[in-house]
Amino acid sequence: VTPLDVVKIRLQAQRTPFSKGKCFLYCNGLMDHLYVCQNGNGCTAWYKAPTRFNGTLDAFVKITRYEGIRSLWSGLPPTLVMAVPATAIYFTTYDQLRDYLQAQTGSRGHHIPLLAGALARMGAVTVISPLELIRTKMQSRQLSYRELGVCIQSAVAQDGWLSLWRGWAPTVLRDVPFSALYWFNYELVKEWLCGKAGLDAATFMISFTSGAISGTVAAVLTLPFDVVKTQRQIELGDSEVHPVTASKPSSTWLLLRRIRAESGARGLFAGFLPRVIKVAPACAIMISTYEFGKTFFQKLNQER
Repeated sequence: VTPLDVVKIRLQAQRTPFSKGKCFLYCNGLMDHLYVCQNGNGCTAWYKAPTRFNGTLDAFVKITRYEGIRSLWSGLPPTLVMAVPATAIYFTTYDQLRDYLQAQTGSRGHHIPLLAGALARMGAVTVISPLELIRTKMQSRQLSYRELGVCIQSAVAQDGWLSLWRGWAPTVLRDVPFSALYWFNYELVKEWLCGKAGLDAATFMISFTSGAISGTVAAVLTLPFDVVKTQRQIELGDSEVHPVTASKPSSTWLLLRRIRAESGARGLFAGFLPRVIKVAPACAIMISTYEFGKTFFQKLNQER
């Protein structure tokens, strides 16, 4: 789903060019990342090119024609650096926790996926948060690894070890409810579809459909926290680029109240369609390929 976001950012950059030191958010449905413009009057990386686009479809065609099809996956490597360990921790922890809780309680109730999903996501976010902060620091100041070490040491000396988890709270407030709702709905829908089809185990299409439905429901219900998280991430990026002028980040609840006061309830659901368009296929692809992979290797192990 990365091409969807590459096109969105290119269209956005065309309307309002990103100025030097300005942050913007890149999200491909799998993970969110801050990007910082470095030199001159605008960004000099993949999101700045001279081609003019007249809409989404036109952008897809022109990027492919003039820059090559690989350009549609620009910006993917930094996402994978964070997404691969985060997803490995998240899915493994969820599976192990769900099985453990079911064995301990002797129950297969729907509250177990809800609890396992929430705890697994909290664990993954906690492990990945410092890595995301380090990546933002490296990108905002073009630091070498040695300079980065000095930078982290000074941050820890000044603000303590907890400073490495800045931005953790708004990430948890969005990702943990999303994960709990996602796994609860996924197991529920999968069970219902298997019952309808008279199957004991889910097929690829059942997993895909269950993932898309549960991802959509979770994305819609957690959208206000996503809006807040986007603002907090950009605040965090700005504070890395301009540490002197950066204001103290607002609390999550203050931001929620401010958005509601300025834009009404609709402001809390800003970006509804783009989020659903990206999250639904991302969740569907991820869970169906994961389940398919598990089944494939289980069969392989049994044969051996």
